[in-house]
Amino acid sequence: MTSVAQDYLKAVWSALEWAPSEAAKVSTGRLAERLGVGPSTVSETVQRLSEQGLLAYEPYRGVGLTELGRGYALVMVRRHRLIETWLVDQLGYSWDEVHDEAEELEHAVSDLLVERLDALLGRPVRDPHGDPIPTVDGRVLRPDAVPLADLVAGESGVVARISDADPGDLRYLAGLGVDLDVRVTVTAVLPRREAVTVAWDREGAAVTAELERRAASRIWVSRA
Repeated sequence: MTSVAQDYLKAVWSALEWAPSEAAKVSTGRLAERLGVGPSTVSETVQRLSEQGLLAYEPYRGVGLTELGRGYALVMVRRHRLIETWLVDQLGYSWDEVHDEAEELEHAVSDLLVERLDALLGRPVRDPHGDPIPTVDGRVLRPDAVPLADLVAGESGVVARISDADPGDLRYLAGLGVDLDVRVTVTAVLPRREAVTVAWDREGAAVTAELERRAASRIWVSRA
């Protein structure tokens, strides 16, 4: 399988992974945005992969994965997230630096190397951003989590995932001390400012910050 095909299958999976349960397809426009290519290129490639039985494509209705395509996508997602975990845990990368490195390395590593990395890391179940790492047999243990922006004032949750869609947002949240497994509480919702006020504990000290809705939407929490 070509690296282009691998990228497309992984991109479709990633676009749908945290979408509402009823969402089974992603638009070609959104796919073009994720892959950084033009709409016409996406349409041609999607059509070709559909003919190969890897994607399910209906014009104007979006793109989904066939069972065959899902299997290949999970192989790539597993590679990508294990490599990210290795870069952070073993090589000292910060969580905003690993995505692009993993994008390059995931096409070069062998299945044996991926298995050795998994064993070396202690069979991790999530990557540095909290996204689940698929098992070798294709199981995905996704946490029950919702965007922090969906919580109302007074609700709390434990950070289960922080989206890596924007490295700048990752750096900003890391600077505030927002990390996986931190318990956060929404103290106020500020609709006119499209923001929320959030409180949490950082090294024994209470911290309060106002987050723009975009930054808050990057944080996914398990309600508690």
